[in-house]
Amino acid sequence: MTRAAVLPAVGAPLEITEIDLPEPGPGQVRIRLAAAGVCHSDLSLTNGTMRLPVPAVLGHEGAGTVVSVGPGVGHVAPGDEVVLNWAPSCGSCHACTLGEVWLCANALAGAANVYAHRSSDGTDLHPGLNVAAFAEETVVAADCVLPAPAGIPLADAALLGCAVLTGYGAVHYSAQVRPGETVAVFGVGGVGLAAIQAARIAGASTVVAVDVSSEKESLARAAGATEYVIASDTTAREIRGLTGKQGVDVAVECAGRAVTIRTAWESTRRGGRTTVVGIGGKDQQVTFNALEIFHWGRTLAGCVYGNSDPARDLPILAEHVRAGRLDLSALVTERIALDGIPSAFENMLAGKGGRALVMF
Repeated sequence: MTRAAVLPAVGAPLEITEIDLPEPGPGQVRIRLAAAGVCHSDLSLTNGTMRLPVPAVLGHEGAGTVVSVGPGVGHVAPGDEVVLNWAPSCGSCHACTLGEVWLCANALAGAANVYAHRSSDGTDLHPGLNVAAFAEETVVAADCVLPAPAGIPLADAALLGCAVLTGYGAVHYSAQVRPGETVAVFGVGGVGLAAIQAARIAGASTVVAVDVSSEKESLARAAGATEYVIASDTTAREIRGLTGKQGVDVAVECAGRAVTIRTAWESTRRGGRTTVVGIGGKDQQVTFNALEIFHWGRTLAGCVYGNSDPARDLPILAEHVRAGRLDLSALVTERIALDGIPSAFENMLAGKGGRALVMF
């Protein structure tokens, strides 16, 4: 038995309970978690913004140590330190053949599987977002496991699996920020803080952080923000005022709200680029008129998982960490136990803090 955070149904509160895990079968790996980040995507599963099978054990950003492996697994062995990859690519769908592995049509196929059972009554449980990281131990498909970069503590390495890959990738791969460009990042949570650091690494001349909370200014500036704006009806005007009345070259939206997406777009210069990272609900409708689309010549792009390839990008991120350019611990504002996840969700809804990290 192992303790886990179970979502019994959409809209229901999380239950911290005992679950029974099977031994790993062919192509599977059992992992003892060291840490797991609390991400907005987990919250999106609880409220139905994202739909996956339930009951499920949530958590998708994690790192730990291999306990055992099933037949056919050769790239990791018991005792190895690993990072979880919640969106493995199949390599054969249309997106994968185009090299766009972050859009793999089969990335979340494993979430439909029954991977464990509730100890008290035998209820079937699904692995939320494939990896079920909100548990002391988990069993995952071998392609959901990547060797952890050497020299990086496992608690820090957990953040590489989602927040950092997403924030870094949004800046470097989706928006393709170039040295000297100006950047605005909307939403100073875990992903937003990673995006701010990524903009600094890319050589942005100005990095404007935008958030509803004044309490996050010190976090944003420590990550590399040169300006801080409290979100309001005048945000776009303020950002233009900070950039010679032009607007920024690039806006990265990490909140997933219609008003924020629209404001991010309006904050860019003529010909500017907006990358939307945040996951919003279907009711979040963003509108534009045909004349402004023509006149401003701006680009608005979606971004899944930072348009990243974890196998390719994990070593790149690790080198930034080892060189001191990327500070993983700066993303973490709270270290909690498993039963602290509901409070972390409440803080997220209230716009408080950066990344909460579950420590096992």
